[in-house]
Amino acid sequence: MAKTDKIPRIVIAGGGTAGWMAAAAFTRVLGKKVDVTLIESSQIGTVGVGEATIPTLVFFHKLLKISEQEFMRATNATFKLGINFENWKQREHSYLHAFGVTGKDCWAAGFQHFWLRGLQEGLSTDFGDYCLERQAAEAHRFAHLPNNGLNYAYHIDAASYARFLRELAEKEGLRRIDAKIEDVKLRPGDGHIEQLILDDGQHIEGDMFIDCTGFQGLLIEKAMHTGYEDWSHWLPCDSAVAVQTEATQEPLPYTRCIAHDAGWQWRIPLQHRVGNGMVFCSQYTSDDAMKQTLLNNVEGKVLNDPKVIHFRTGRRRKQWNRNCLALGLASGFLEPLESTSIHLIQQGIVRFLRMFPVDGDIIEQDVVEYNRQADFDIEHIRDFIILHYHVTERTDTPFWRHCRQMDVPDSLRHRIDLFTETGRVFREGSELFDDSWQQVMIGQGLMPKRYHPLVDTMSKAELETLLNQIKQQITRTVDKLPGHQQYLNRFCN
Repeated sequence: MAKTDKIPRIVIAGGGTAGWMAAAAFTRVLGKKVDVTLIESSQIGTVGVGEATIPTLVFFHKLLKISEQEFMRATNATFKLGINFENWKQREHSYLHAFGVTGKDCWAAGFQHFWLRGLQEGLSTDFGDYCLERQAAEAHRFAHLPNNGLNYAYHIDAASYARFLRELAEKEGLRRIDAKIEDVKLRPGDGHIEQLILDDGQHIEGDMFIDCTGFQGLLIEKAMHTGYEDWSHWLPCDSAVAVQTEATQEPLPYTRCIAHDAGWQWRIPLQHRVGNGMVFCSQYTSDDAMKQTLLNNVEGKVLNDPKVIHFRTGRRRKQWNRNCLALGLASGFLEPLESTSIHLIQQGIVRFLRMFPVDGDIIEQDVVEYNRQADFDIEHIRDFIILHYHVTERTDTPFWRHCRQMDVPDSLRHRIDLFTETGRVFREGSELFDDSWQQVMIGQGLMPKRYHPLVDTMSKAELETLLNQIKQQITRTVDKLPGHQQYLNRFCN
């Protein structure tokens, strides 16, 4: 096909985190090669139930050439080294799922196999003692280390993040329209979106439309009837209530996830306040009861009225349908237990950039491949989140008894059985989580029955030396790190 001078027109429907991440990426990466318009109404609020991220956001910002210091100052961000899970295995028990790698693997066997033999020999201590990020988090320390030596993410103010990205995108020439979308006009014949009709009378045409309209999926669902795959039989929580409080102590370099009778609570520390919330299952409790439970379990002055959000876990049957791409809540929803919401948005954006339509022509093979990869990503994350609920020793409430006894996807059942029988964890393709699987399975109380026979080629003395060397190196590194608040003060000025 011959090259043309046509500039593809991208129309983003909706702002919020998803819309402005897309806008910033398209304008900063593609520049003048595209014409980008974003439509959002200042009369419509956005849903922001989570303000925690995972390390992939660090690399997304590098792609967009975003200054980390400017970003952190603008969003009142703190550093995050992992998530502390409290009351998940059983009441009064906790473990920290850290971002780093635990121990040292060899070509045939992961570190967990050496650790398991060490347990039998009386040589091993807690699994997390062999993870640098976990030890730094528990010591409340942080610093940037050479060669990405410390894996980290951020806690951010989501509303401020959207404003920060909006400013970047508008500097690159993005056009923003403040209006409501009244109607979506489809093209006769192929059903592609032709134009968006706004409440101020404007008709906005485009070649590619990005649906960031939240749960309603104004384009992808209401106009195109793409369909939704419901996962609530595996993830029964269907509601959340959120509230902000004043900070009463220095911010921790990790998120807290605290299990309750019918769900769980988050605490996300920013520089100036704390984000709090409760995710719960309405089958076992009520909105009012969970509002009160949340207010009874926060620290500091409450800054806003608790807001309840209802949702249905699952995904659109296609993330990319004809000339419409769904991002964020419009594409589906997984609760923010492992802070993956923003990750899925950025994965959708980067994947689309890799498959950007040539000369504005949408290639069906690209659409199919995009959806295949998107399905793989979200199913993997879905299984990881279900794991937290299903592998538990709690039987003290109807909710937790249901989670222990429920059926799980075959893909997750295979992972659990494989780890239980052999201690093995395999990473398939571009899966997001790797070391995380054994951290959470061991943290939730799942212990393998056996370890890899290769470990027995080491003498007891050699194994003891290996385990001690790993711990000693971690201790030396952590002892040199400044306190998290001290480093924040210096880095963010």
